[in-house]
Amino acid sequence: MTGQTNRPPDPGDDPHGTDAPDGAGAGRRFAERKSTFDQWKAIASRYALLPLRIFLGVTFVYAGLDKLTDSAFFADTGSGSIGEVMRGVRDSSAIPALVDLALRSPTGFGYAIAFGELAVGLGTLFGLFARVAALGGALISLSLWLTVSWQVQPYYLGNDLAYLMSWLPLLLAGAPVLSLDRLLAERRRIR
Repeated sequence: MTGQTNRPPDPGDDPHGTDAPDGAGAGRRFAERKSTFDQWKAIASRYALLPLRIFLGVTFVYAGLDKLTDSAFFADTGSGSIGEVMRGVRDSSAIPALVDLALRSPTGFGYAIAFGELAVGLGTLFGLFARVAALGGALISLSLWLTVSWQVQPYYLGNDLAYLMSWLPLLLAGAPVLSLDRLLAERRRIR
């Protein structure tokens, strides 16, 4: 025709192989896309617990600070006090003896909860002793579920049980990324 010869396509002619008659180019494109997808999937898996860690950490820091800045919370009696809350839930809690224990010193119990929430939240956010922080968060959530929110009907409307379940993945996995625990572990390996 114009002096050109019919030759099979050279793989070097088209870097994506779109001219390959046997579909090899499509296969390569599929493999490249699958590889990219697999890389994104690996990244997503690695960082999957980070949103939960941030949410729980911020929530518990906020809850602790909210209690520490509310003077009415630490009173034995009065509206919004820890003492009134404990007396109000005593008979409807799953473990009244736990409420009785808190009622021996409502102010002390209030400070313990507030500082516990603050420590758990900070440990979770920074990933420092992350499993210990998650255990603390789970225990706080469990105690609040068995006392304060036990009477909520139906049970799934009470938030403390959901918080308890949310702590379990962090208790099992710790804070494998963006954490002081990981940084300290890497420093120990270097030595």
